[in-house]
Amino acid sequence: MLDNDYDDDDGCMIVKRIDDNAIAVMPEDSDDLLNLRRIIVINDKIAGDTTRVIKPDRDSAHYTRPDKGERIHIRMSMIVQAVSLDGVLDRLRIHGVIAESSHDTVPHGSHHSMSITIGQGITISKNRWLPIQKRLLYRGGGKTGFVFVAIDAGECGLARLKGTHLEFLPNIYSNIGGKRYKTNPRSEGIYLERVRQAIDSILKKDDKAIIFGPGEIKRRLANLKGLVGYNIKLAEGIDSGGQDGIYLFTRSQVMKDMMLDNNLTKAATVIDKVMLLIARGKKGQVTMGFDDTYRANQLGAVETLVFSDKAVQDNDEQKIMDLLNDAEGNGVSVYGVDSTTDVGLRVSKLGGVITTLRYEL
Repeated sequence: MLDNDYDDDDGCMIVKRIDDNAIAVMPEDSDDLLNLRRIIVINDKIAGDTTRVIKPDRDSAHYTRPDKGERIHIRMSMIVQAVSLDGVLDRLRIHGVIAESSHDTVPHGSHHSMSITIGQGITISKNRWLPIQKRLLYRGGGKTGFVFVAIDAGECGLARLKGTHLEFLPNIYSNIGGKRYKTNPRSEGIYLERVRQAIDSILKKDDKAIIFGPGEIKRRLANLKGLVGYNIKLAEGIDSGGQDGIYLFTRSQVMKDMMLDNNLTKAATVIDKVMLLIARGKKGQVTMGFDDTYRANQLGAVETLVFSDKAVQDNDEQKIMDLLNDAEGNGVSVYGVDSTTDVGLRVSKLGGVITTLRYEL
């Protein structure tokens, strides 16, 4: 039975309870899709909107070729037989047997594949909801996103972080001369206004903007009239603009100090601890890679676990999902990161999954 009736305010995916066994959900980002992958299992019943090719009858006057047909939009439910995550395309693929459909020509008992993407709602029905599935249902990467702005006199890099996924915008260039040339205030004003417009285009209601870079130009940007009233913070100690500045910020102590509750920061802290323990010769207090992590989890030794999209790509996907659910069911703090960030790349280089342990093995 589900305990929550409705929840859309705590950073989770949009969730609405239908009855004791069924809920309607709508994933809002890639973290939500991953949570759904961990929730949906074989023999669940999934209902949603999809498309299906209806081939004309051979006796029909409209029949042309045997491999041609009409693609129609239908509402159907099906019993899950397989589920997989396509992280590259940000979609969840579900294969199953059709139980119900809104179109008379779609035969019940036939097979169908449904792709779930961000912003697409589905209904999930289970005979029994496990505690870990309930927790995943009402959890998200946090409703607050962050917009990073790395600006100097020559270029500005912008990116939006939601959960642990970093989405870059193209750099904006000022076309202003170097330090030896006198800066034209009008040229700088045009440059800053272009940056402001770009920030305005990606900054959502609950987002926070963090502006950093060398010199005073970041303050002049933050003080623009069009940004007054936005949730904007200035970060010191990052002396690069453009995408290089953003990458520098995401692996800096400055980010950790400013974003304490963000999952990316927590994952970065775990990586730093793992590297410190290895440097001190305490390899028995950490694991790297699926096999070592699996054995440590079986012994109940895992304290924190960080995995990247590489772990899902390079191993049996279902075994990874089972490991994550089993570990979290044992009280392990689990964080997922992807290769859009420096943190994700570091985890991938360490085997795709790393842990700190409660005791040495």
